[in-house]
Amino acid sequence: MIVFFLLISQVLFVLFAEHLTYKDSVGSNKELLFMGCNLLIVACIAGTEVWLHSRRQYRKHAVVTCGFMMSYLMYFLIEPFVDGAQMILMLPIMVSLVYFDRRLLYALGFFSVVFYAGIYFGMERELLHKPLLEFLLVECVFVVFVLLTQAVIIRIKEAQESLEQLTKSEQGLLVERAISDKLLKIDALTGLYNHKTFHEYLDLLLEQCESNGLRLQLALVDIDNFKHVNDTYGHWVGDLVLKEVASKIGGMIGLNDFAARYGGEEFAIIFTDKALKESYSYAEELRMSIAEMEHPYAGGKPITVSVGLFNYEPGLGKELMFRKTDNALYKAKKEGKNIVVTAQTSQAEEYLMSIV
Repeated sequence: MIVFFLLISQVLFVLFAEHLTYKDSVGSNKELLFMGCNLLIVACIAGTEVWLHSRRQYRKHAVVTCGFMMSYLMYFLIEPFVDGAQMILMLPIMVSLVYFDRRLLYALGFFSVVFYAGIYFGMERELLHKPLLEFLLVECVFVVFVLLTQAVIIRIKEAQESLEQLTKSEQGLLVERAISDKLLKIDALTGLYNHKTFHEYLDLLLEQCESNGLRLQLALVDIDNFKHVNDTYGHWVGDLVLKEVASKIGGMIGLNDFAARYGGEEFAIIFTDKALKESYSYAEELRMSIAEMEHPYAGGKPITVSVGLFNYEPGLGKELMFRKTDNALYKAKKEGKNIVVTAQTSQAEEYLMSIV
């Protein structure tokens, strides 16, 4: 865009030059100067674009070099005709502001001061007879511009750090909120979901069953003779048993299943997207795995569980489902414990479970 406006200004200058009064200090070679500088500017930009699109390394260096060359080429174009043309030499320093790089700013500022001193004493003082005071003024402008740019970069860095701290604090709040939500949903002793969360999740799944035909089975798992464990070995042993049984349950259920501590020594498991036969196999494997666990702190005696399992059918409702599952669990307890009993709702299911 800078080059575009520069070319437009040159066209306007050529069209209306005869009506302007200016100091021609370059002589008869000004046409060659115009053409040469413009061609070099276009070549500089084209070369930089090719570099940026073809190579991934040293992109910043390419942009800085292009900016520095363009600024001095433009300076040689407009300097004989425009007072204060030295301002275009600030372009390289502005590049450092684009990258927010203070080291680059100091390097470009120092190089600009030194390079312009060479331009002044090597050309401007002899050819254009510019006073020393103007040179000192331009050099002071360089220094002031560097200081202002440094202040902008520092302020941007401060704003960036403030934004990062704000982001971290927000992330911390999100983590704390997630932990709080988890604590509200998780049973503190067993690490499984609590009673309230279980019912919330079950209600959602029952809606899916009614609307989309999702297959669902509910299992109630009760630790056998748990009161005897507490009375004989103490409640701290009972807590250990609860933790170990809960850990076994959580580790054996599928990814789409849901386990919770329903209350006391009773656990609830929701099997989803499974046939009744498959859920029964899961429950039976879980029962046997718990029976094989060792509990040296409880006298080395095995801890067993009884399981009641029910296959939900659309239209039955939540209350009937719990009643049938609880009846199946009661039947398992009555028939000797350490077994899985399925609540039958049809002759087809009864036949299915007889062949498992």
